[in-house]
Amino acid sequence: MSTLRFHAIKESLDRKPLSIAEDQRRSSIFGENVFNEKAMRQYLTAAALSAIMDATQKGTKIDRNVADHISTGMKEWAISKGATHYTHWFQPLTGTTAEKHDAFFEPIGNGNAIEKFGGDQLVQQEPDASSFPNGGIRNTFEARGYTAWDPTSPAFIFGTTLCIPTVFVAYTGEALDYKTPLLRALQAIDFAAVAVCKYFDKNVRKVNASLGWEQEYFLVDRALALSRPDIVLTGRTLLGHSAAKGQQLDDHYFGSIPSRALTFMRDLEHECMLLGIPIKTRHNEVAPNQFELAPIYEEANLAVDHNSLIMDVMDKVAERHQFKVLFHEKPFAGVNGSGKHNNWSLGTDTGVNLLSPGKTPMSNLQFLTFFINTIKAVNDNEELLRASIASASNDHRLGANEAPPAIMSVFIGQQLTAVLQELQNVTSGKLSPEEKTELKLNVVGKIPEILLDNTDRNRTSPFAFTGNKFEFRAVGSKANCANAMTVLNAIVAKQLMDFKDEVDVLIEKKDMKKDDAIFNVLREYIKKSKAILFEGNGYSEEWEKQAKKRGLSNNKTTPEALKVKLSKNSLELFGGLGIMNEVEAKARYEIEMEEYVLRIQIESRVLGDIARNHVVPTAVKYQNLLVENVKGLKEIYGASFKKVAQEQLNLIENISGHIEAINSNVTAMTNERKLANSESSIDKKAELYSNKVKSFLEAIRYHCDKLELLVDDELWPLTKYRELLFVR
Repeated sequence: MSTLRFHAIKESLDRKPLSIAEDQRRSSIFGENVFNEKAMRQYLTAAALSAIMDATQKGTKIDRNVADHISTGMKEWAISKGATHYTHWFQPLTGTTAEKHDAFFEPIGNGNAIEKFGGDQLVQQEPDASSFPNGGIRNTFEARGYTAWDPTSPAFIFGTTLCIPTVFVAYTGEALDYKTPLLRALQAIDFAAVAVCKYFDKNVRKVNASLGWEQEYFLVDRALALSRPDIVLTGRTLLGHSAAKGQQLDDHYFGSIPSRALTFMRDLEHECMLLGIPIKTRHNEVAPNQFELAPIYEEANLAVDHNSLIMDVMDKVAERHQFKVLFHEKPFAGVNGSGKHNNWSLGTDTGVNLLSPGKTPMSNLQFLTFFINTIKAVNDNEELLRASIASASNDHRLGANEAPPAIMSVFIGQQLTAVLQELQNVTSGKLSPEEKTELKLNVVGKIPEILLDNTDRNRTSPFAFTGNKFEFRAVGSKANCANAMTVLNAIVAKQLMDFKDEVDVLIEKKDMKKDDAIFNVLREYIKKSKAILFEGNGYSEEWEKQAKKRGLSNNKTTPEALKVKLSKNSLELFGGLGIMNEVEAKARYEIEMEEYVLRIQIESRVLGDIARNHVVPTAVKYQNLLVENVKGLKEIYGASFKKVAQEQLNLIENISGHIEAINSNVTAMTNERKLANSESSIDKKAELYSNKVKSFLEAIRYHCDKLELLVDDELWPLTKYRELLFVR
């Protein structure tokens, strides 16, 4: 066993478990480090508090003079909690969070200083924008960008820093972050959904999109992770033979949580409670050393912020416990990858979940309206929805081991399928009183009873209805939820606007009653959305063939998937709703394609390095031992040595074959990479990386993994799967 590998495993085994801190009552510490309503009531004037409440609930702007009062109260609260610095906390298009810390401290002359934090510092700052991805919006020498306070997401303290959630925009006004388009999409869905709700309840003034994410992740001992260059540099294992035991026995799933992992989770949950992140669930996932945590659902913007924050917190807490958290969608071959299921719904300010049936036929008709419109939105925009979860890392996960396929479809269960079939059979035009009574009582009225027993699940479905929400299962574990949530809320908002236009036309021009008009439009939507509904096995070849006949896309790679973002329909959708202008939309396409290229480029370089500098030299060293063994046998047995040494000779030959294959493939991969890098077009470059460079990763891995089984375990330099996944 190599020295590095030996010491990494020994350090892991010798590590003493940390003592479990005494748990406090969760409710007593929840939100303690958040500038929430409780803190604001203590530190703000009534006018300042009212301004923030109006901004949060009604979207009104905060006056600069009031911002000065808010900043003073926020500073006093933060200092009372031990904060020394503040930062505008934002989400650039890197997929991570960003922050620049400034001290409250400010000299005032004569050797004196004060703690200062004014409204200007709260509302807006000017970080350097040149080094963040911008898709050509900004030149490197044009560094100016602005962060602007988002009062709908409360400030919080992490460590000794006051963190203020903000948007991030270029000097010229274009969004350079994930939050800005999301906020615009949430505004669009609010406007569109309220207008439709007025058909059913005139008292509705606001509709919020809610999100409950489920974060899957792997925990690996930190020392073992650091012994693997591929994990350190790419977040996943680029080679490694599967352990004899993986997840075949299903013994890890929902099993007893290992004590060391549980200690990490309890520490993490304590931090989450202080930060107001309502973590509710923790459990073992399917693969060894794979786990999941999930919060209670929240307003979508806040939920996205909390997910971005918790990924940072998990890294820091894991370091305290000598763990490495792997968020990559497929860190280990042969076992389940990790997703981030996005549970999405819509709720009114009157307390109604629009995707949950009510107690009356009218409330159930409202449910059907939003339910069917969502299905129609996915049907018409399935390719764009696929693009929203596209990444180099998620490409490895989609289509196997309980992850949904690249083909977008909607699962609603047999019972609701039958309801839609009955609605489709409703006579078009005006309904007779008898038909309307039959429809409302015997079809619509029975929906709550149907859903009560509807426990069907389809783990291969990318987009499934689960009783009172839709679960977008295809989102990757490493992704920022904002990307998928921006698209989903945008397409549903546009669909609801179209629905209202069609219903109003029938009411005004066809002289139909409201219910008749709604039923008629929904009936046509059901017919037009049949292609997207699928209840079967999403992994089967039959489904691929059937989906093709239905006209559904099957974009298996990120470059294929992202092209729809430049389509006329996509640009008009985002532009028409004010979510992204054409410059912003095209910039995001460039950024995501560039990231894809860079990810594959880095992985190919890392694998080439490991193969030639770790694997091949080790194989040669072992081969030399075998050669010496054969020479010794020849000295003993003379001319008949081949009979005795045949296995060794075969092994020497096999090793040579794998070494030759590795070297030739690495050389070929390097040449293909050079050709791809010479392309100026990002489309062509991404296509070459996807079709030419990426294929060598598996070819090289195959031969490296074969050598892992042939070479003496004492010599093998890399920590193996059985050690990464099973050493506690």
